[in-house]
Amino acid sequence: MIKYFEFEDKIEKVETILNKLSENKDLNLDKINKLKKEKQELYKKIYSNLDPWQKVQVSRHGDRPHTIDYIKNIFHDIVLLHGDKKYADDNAIVGGIAKIDGNSLFFVGTEKGNTMETRIKHNFGMAKPEGYRKVQRLLKLAEKFKLPLISFVDTAGAFPGKDAEERGQSESIASSILNFLKTKIPTISIIIGEGGSGGAIGIATSDRVLMLEHSIYSVISPEGCASILWRNTKFSQEAAKTLKLTSADCKNFKIIDDIIPEPYGGAHRHPKKQADLIKEKIINLIKELKQISINDLVQIRKEKYLNITSDI
Repeated sequence: MIKYFEFEDKIEKVETILNKLSENKDLNLDKINKLKKEKQELYKKIYSNLDPWQKVQVSRHGDRPHTIDYIKNIFHDIVLLHGDKKYADDNAIVGGIAKIDGNSLFFVGTEKGNTMETRIKHNFGMAKPEGYRKVQRLLKLAEKFKLPLISFVDTAGAFPGKDAEERGQSESIASSILNFLKTKIPTISIIIGEGGSGGAIGIATSDRVLMLEHSIYSVISPEGCASILWRNTKFSQEAAKTLKLTSADCKNFKIIDDIIPEPYGGAHRHPKKQADLIKEKIINLIKELKQISINDLVQIRKEKYLNITSDI
């Protein structure tokens, strides 16, 4: 059962009535059709005017599709690859080789998990150094076989634990960014939920960076920002507005290249439809990027990120 947000209370009321009327569908057909139309109008009205904090909530919805969900719905002939060949296999990062529209490619992504068991297994999508070294390994494999690489971003940030720091967390993220910048293949990154700090940038320094309409991308979470600036997480809503973390904000500041629209009600209500929209975008972008020579692609990529840093 889909969890409703506070701002969806009117939708919840309509759907509750619809469920009751559905018990005698034939007798209540006119009422049902009228309420269905009213529900669609409510979805359109609400999801066309979400504020930053509401978008934060949608981006974190428990039923929102995660990396593995999109991999299964977008690609075929999937082969998962494991480990960094140095220390361990980090389950917060999934990656491998697959096909899309008959063409081979590599993919990586942060995976949060859908149940308590899988969330613990994937460390809630917070990667450790071995995760970013796995990404670098797959990036080099993709370059060796001259195949594009697609990355899916959905993380609150890299894992901040003592063991991760001892194994070189900051170095692994920096090396991952460097490898993305200089790799001689087309790369595409899609922020599907949360894009948190260096943990996200470590796999999102690509030729094309896209965001789902209700995803977020920020240097810090609203709660973290509020605890620093106001010393109180009660100011998280205010922090969300200040951080300019929505897809529209990021597009305006040229942090990302494009926004992938979400059906009214969010990706968590229309996972298959959302996957189809992403798939279409990936296919078109791969074709577009393959038209550019590799040397030009690398140079354009470097200039793109230098321009971002110079504008800040």
